[in-house]
Amino acid sequence: MSAVQPQKSKTLALRQPNQNDTLVRINDDVCFGGSKVVLIGGPCAVESLQQISDTAKAVKSAGGVMLRGGAWKPRTSPYDFQGLKEEGLELLHQVKKITGLPVVTEVLDPRDVEKVSAVADMLQIGSRSVQNYPLLKEVGQTRKPILLKRGMMTTVDEWLAAAEYILAEGNDQVVLCERGIRTFETSLRNTLDVGAVAVLKDKTHLPIIVDPSHAAGNFRYVNALARAAVAAGADGLLVETHWRPADALSDASQSLTPEQFRQLADQCRAVAIAVERTL
Repeated sequence: MSAVQPQKSKTLALRQPNQNDTLVRINDDVCFGGSKVVLIGGPCAVESLQQISDTAKAVKSAGGVMLRGGAWKPRTSPYDFQGLKEEGLELLHQVKKITGLPVVTEVLDPRDVEKVSAVADMLQIGSRSVQNYPLLKEVGQTRKPILLKRGMMTTVDEWLAAAEYILAEGNDQVVLCERGIRTFETSLRNTLDVGAVAVLKDKTHLPIIVDPSHAAGNFRYVNALARAAVAAGADGLLVETHWRPADALSDASQSLTPEQFRQLADQCRAVAIAVERTL
């Protein structure tokens, strides 16, 4: 029996000489990687029709062009709210029809990819799933745009290797999302690696957005981190906002009120203009 020959490493995620940036389109109004910074807003988790509907309307009113919201929620404790699951997916479907906002939501299990894809315009792979290789392969076969979050202790190269799993399945519609990494510093929930945005702009052709909410862990700092992300060249922002943050069943401390979300949009729009982009 002949020995197995090692395969050459492929670099689908890495930028090749003279390669243009990949554009990931959701619809005619939402394009990641172009001149416009994409603003995504919504709650951590879908809780009720009124909650997700009122929040979505506030997001759209402030200039947000996509709605985020978790139907399934991975939580550190098994006793915390885990999401409404199929019911939450149906509520996202209803609000999508009401507001016209495309939806991004997380998928946790390869067995749920088909049902989530039937509603979501973009599938999110959360930080805990960044190295769930069966899940990465499964979403790679959907041809749906994929939002790939960085793991809390994942290096840039490991993150790009995770993207490679999706790309290798034939799905080139991948958007990377920096959400902060775990370091020795505890003043914020995670340390936002703004430098990674600059590094990825050089290393990869894939769009890169930033989630300032999970990095901050506190609503007081979300706006500042969002402004820094836009200044560093991020192609979009993924921001947690809730119609009543004090009542949120998950991530209440980092969720913005509708008015705070509007302020963030206005200030980040000014930063975008300063770096010759729009929001």
